[in-house]
Amino acid sequence: MLSFILIIAASLFFSGLVSRTKSICSGRKGPGIFQPLRDAARLFRKGTIYSRNTSFVFRVAPLVYAASVIIACACIPLGPFPALLHFEGDFIFFAYLLSVGKFFCIAAALDTASSFEGMGASRESLYSMLAEPAFFFIMGTLALLTGFHSFNDIFALTDAYSSLFSLGTAISLAALILVIALIESSRLPVDDPKTHLELTMIHEVMILDNSGFDLGLIFCTGYLKFAMYGALIANLFLCGPLWACVLIFFAAQILSAVAVGVTESFMARFRMNHNPEFIFSIAALAFIILISTLYII
Repeated sequence: MLSFILIIAASLFFSGLVSRTKSICSGRKGPGIFQPLRDAARLFRKGTIYSRNTSFVFRVAPLVYAASVIIACACIPLGPFPALLHFEGDFIFFAYLLSVGKFFCIAAALDTASSFEGMGASRESLYSMLAEPAFFFIMGTLALLTGFHSFNDIFALTDAYSSLFSLGTAISLAALILVIALIESSRLPVDDPKTHLELTMIHEVMILDNSGFDLGLIFCTGYLKFAMYGALIANLFLCGPLWACVLIFFAAQILSAVAVGVTESFMARFRMNHNPEFIFSIAALAFIILISTLYII
């Protein structure tokens, strides 16, 4: 339960800290840390408009997307402190629960019958499919190191200072998880959330027809999703009593947000045909770590 509350708390500032980091790197004053929340609150107060050509799928998709991410957050523990929802093999449930939310977002984009939104949906489904093996390779590495198949048991035994786990392995896996978060959230270098050219947009073009409460819900779910991946990164380093775990958790969230902001400040978006190569390379690195771990053990 504590981890679930901390993830929600981290989501309140994660996206704003990314924007603030980008502003500092570009020499601008920029918006405050809580500006994304103010933007979402403004959308919540607006009415929602639905096209007569869309079905119920378009209406329920934002709710399913938000629910899938919220339940997924409930599966993540805080180091040795158990998650709100846990069972054997819960990381498989975690991955495919997020896929359900992604599926409804894609179905909603196709439901609009817009060629642009269909194009973005096709790209996002492709990149998510290519990134999925990397996540399972990472979880396979952690399962091999600990001998367990549940987030609770894995992260209870996994920290950067244990005999099972080296600091280098923790940092490598944390970097890969952060890159997966960028891919799953359609951020640089895969996609630029600030672009306004439909031919090159991925996630943003999928939600062009969403408005009001639905659009605000999609944005807030995106903030929560980033904090969720930050919690996975934090769990690689958590150790000690509760107060130390909480401090390390927020330190990892802040460092992850700063890393995303710096990456988006100094990297250009890849050409569209280079994105699959980039995602394949991430999956290959995760696979190499898995094989190395299997060889060592």
